[in-house]
Amino acid sequence: MTTLDEEMVSAPFSAGQGRALAQVPVGACDCHVHVYDARYPAVEGARLTPPDASVADYRMLQRRTGTERVVFVTPSTYGTDNRPMCQALEAMGDASRGVAVIDEHATKAQLQSLHLAGVRGIRLNLSLGATSHADQLEPLSRLIAPLGWHLQLLTPADLLADLGQRLAALPVPIVFDHFGRILPSMLQRHPAHALVLRLLEAGRAWVKLSGCYIVSETGLPDYSDVDPLAQSYLKARPDRAVWGSDWPHASASAGHQAMPDDAHQVTLLAKWAEDARTLQRILVDNPAELYGFATANTETTP
Repeated sequence: MTTLDEEMVSAPFSAGQGRALAQVPVGACDCHVHVYDARYPAVEGARLTPPDASVADYRMLQRRTGTERVVFVTPSTYGTDNRPMCQALEAMGDASRGVAVIDEHATKAQLQSLHLAGVRGIRLNLSLGATSHADQLEPLSRLIAPLGWHLQLLTPADLLADLGQRLAALPVPIVFDHFGRILPSMLQRHPAHALVLRLLEAGRAWVKLSGCYIVSETGLPDYSDVDPLAQSYLKARPDRAVWGSDWPHASASAGHQAMPDDAHQVTLLAKWAEDARTLQRILVDNPAELYGFATANTETTP
């Protein structure tokens, strides 16, 4: 029976109350979270400028999702200013990792400093980013390859399909966030979906099952149209999928979608996974490999 505390638990920037119905494994990781802080200016042309969302706020969300680890991603709002993300890493310690945003002028010393802080990849946002462009793919990949980082990519499906040959030739792994920005109606129909599956199967890429509310074409209450898309990735390479809440849901704050219920997002993930072993892979084992988290018998420092 659900206790009163379980019924009432809530968090900022998340609809609903209560904890996820799924049995979340120990060491589960939320692999896509942003923090926002008005002390840091938004970059010129930023399209999303949500309210402040802090690590303290996020810790409240963890009570709902049952996750213990987190990956903070510098949002497009701040361009290449990674200070809010790095402060979040410092606050969360070894339970966190980071994905930064850089440009071609980043120095080896700056990259090493980010690595020591816990950063394990960079993001190139070609959908909402005000400072990013596709010509950065190759030079940025060459910069981060010696560190063993990955390149996280967010791009419209048509552009993604056009980038196929270039992505396959990059010297670093690719992480597609938000389902590759592929809509459910594009399943088995759009060349971008075939490209993501091909790179997954070749071991060249990972996919984040994050922001299902963004790609859903039907929306609330259950985002059921996303089910076949999620399962297409999991059937291809369950060892190459991770999950993220996309908290604090900046696009929802801007009115582009309804604010999602993050506990429900975890429950949806469990449905896609279908069994406890696959859920363990998505939430624990795969993030440990991709981001360098400690395993049960290994201690890893950022």
